Amino acid sequence: MIFVTVGTHEQPFNRLVQKIDQLKKDGIIEEEVFIQTGFSTYEPKYCQWSKLIPYEDMVQYVEKARIVITHGGPASFIMPLQIRKIPIVVPRQKQFGEHVNDHQMEFCKIVEERMKNIIVVENENLLEKTILKYNEISGYMKNGIDSNNRIFNSKLEKIIIEMKK
Repeated sequence: MIFVTVGTHEQPFNRLVQKIDQLKKDGIIEEEVFIQTGFSTYEPKYCQWSKLIPYEDMVQYVEKARIVITHGGPASFIMPLQIRKIPIVVPRQKQFGEHVNDHQMEFCKIVEERMKNIIVVENENLLEKTILKYNEISGYMKNGIDSNNRIFNSKLEKIIIEMKK
């Protein structure tokens, strides 16, 4: 399954929604697809979709998905990382009326370069290749992130175990 989320920003992200729907129509994507379309005006014809979904449902979709595709909002791509998924991130761009500026593009490029745990796709026409080669591309990448709480709890647990000895 492929799960796509465009977040809740009030500007449409038709470019991503339409491209995924087209890839499903053309048979490039053969598996089930669910798209959270947000305020996009394009309604998918070949994929399951909903404008908005509760956070708990989103977590379930991410857990179930083989591939998660998100816009460039940090909350949307950090959650899959926390569930040990390597997301494909398509930043919203000002030139297409998807956001007020290109901060998503700039931020995502920095995260991709420094953390090496997201796959940034700037041009939607590269999505087909990225989806088809996802396992190959993601196979060498860091799988997910650790939260500071998880790191702290792990270290604390080791200290407690040592104290019991």
